Amino acid sequence: MRDMIGYCGLDCEKCDAYLATIHDDQALREKTAKLWAKLNNAPILPEHINCEGCRVDGAKTVYCESLCAIRQCALKKGMATCGGCQELDQCQAVGMVLSANPEALTNLRD
Repeated sequence: MRDMIGYCGLDCEKCDAYLATIHDDQALREKTAKLWAKLNNAPILPEHINCEGCRVDGAKTVYCESLCAIRQCALKKGMATCGGCQELDQCQAVGMVLSANPEALTNLRD
């Protein structure tokens, strides 16, 4: 599995936080911060939008680093991704991601 597939199966290379980071794109950081702040009803600022992928060394957004329950669970279980977890089909946390992003399940199964 590619390192840029997140624990939940999302492709980090398609994430606006990742794209803003690798391209040092301040306009994309601002757009992403505004959208994520609205979606999460949280004070997310452009300077919070720096991430190099959730399964690789390097910068992570605050959410991905310490608030993502999926990432924390996988780390606790020592899983490379949720794809290797016996509870995948019953997991409500990753289920929310998979229901909105069918490609994520394909990524986990590959």
